[in-house]
Amino acid sequence: SSGINAEWPLRPGEHGQLVPRSVFADLEPTVCDEIRSGPIRAIFNPSQIVSGKEDASNCYARGYYTIGRDLIDEVMENIRKQAECCDCIQSFFVFHSFGGGTGSGFASLVLDNIAAEFSAKSRLACAVYPSPRISTAIVEPYNSVLLTHTSMENMDVVFLMDNEAMYQLCRARLKIERPSYINLNQLIAQVASTITCSLRFSGSLNVDLSEFQTNLVPFPRIHFPVTAFSPIRTPEQAYHESNSCRQITEQAFSKDNLFLKCNPSHGRYMACGLLYRGDLIPKEVNDAIADIKNKRTVQFVNWCPTGFKVGINHRLPVVVPGSDMAVTNRSLCVLSNNTAIGEAWHNLDLKFDKLWSKRAFVHWYVNECMEEGEFSEARENLAMLEQDYQSAFDMGRDEPDDTEF
Repeated sequence: SSGINAEWPLRPGEHGQLVPRSVFADLEPTVCDEIRSGPIRAIFNPSQIVSGKEDASNCYARGYYTIGRDLIDEVMENIRKQAECCDCIQSFFVFHSFGGGTGSGFASLVLDNIAAEFSAKSRLACAVYPSPRISTAIVEPYNSVLLTHTSMENMDVVFLMDNEAMYQLCRARLKIERPSYINLNQLIAQVASTITCSLRFSGSLNVDLSEFQTNLVPFPRIHFPVTAFSPIRTPEQAYHESNSCRQITEQAFSKDNLFLKCNPSHGRYMACGLLYRGDLIPKEVNDAIADIKNKRTVQFVNWCPTGFKVGINHRLPVVVPGSDMAVTNRSLCVLSNNTAIGEAWHNLDLKFDKLWSKRAFVHWYVNECMEEGEFSEARENLAMLEQDYQSAFDMGRDEPDDTEF
């Protein structure tokens, strides 16, 4: 799926209702038909939902080179129409997965076209990254490496999350024995809502989308922050537990609240975005951040003296009706760029190497007009990305730490 966010993510309809400024795209109709006929179908304009008739079959090459080419013109025409309705486009916000054929191949094709046509506008994404132990496709490593390679120059910030981490959050925090994609989507919705909150509501410290790129990306290629959210708890827990600013900040920096399976303590933070929402005052936030800075588990690289970008919005958080999450009067979304994310890329590269060493499943990609040399190019690019993270860690570790906060 691909979505577009402009200066205002909702526009007024003819009868006074608010219509999301978005475009939904898929190469096969099943998922889009769920939106067209589902309980929230009245919210979306049907012309903004574009679907083809043939699936990408978990193959990046089908989404990028063959099947996707038949649908790209219609998708781009819809994106242009949405862009023309904006007074001033701020950025594009894309939601997609790494592992599938459409989420990797077709998303990469859409991003190529957006970058060519709207080169001056920033491009952000919420992307579902391959899980360490849970996979929906055998060729997921191929698709993920190829997508990362082709979209490296086309994306400014990519917020990573994986299904395994979110499944674990649902089981541990929300006590859901068998989480579904609906539960996972509700977690992602909380993050997306918080990131775009300052576009819709005023606050004492607003953060627009372009500021994420400026503050979270120290080097152009290291643009993959990991997300965390707090509080995540049931209504029963909310009744008995406090919800102080200090407490939700501490929870958000716990590895158990991350939306990606990695351990931040194995690396160092390069930058952190703290997006507070609800009944908060700046003094509470400053005190909570001061506590975090004093913790040995939260270590920053020595070359980043400040580390934190803070946003405060006074609009209370909301939950989806029927959600397992409790309604709360304050929340925090943390977007952190940590050198430990290099571990996730390393694990992905190991899976890729095992398949590529036997050239397994490569013929399916070659049959869809893709050259075999692209696999080697993509793998070299990912090796360079691993090295970029290692270099950032080494720079922060070797220099003397004489910074005073």
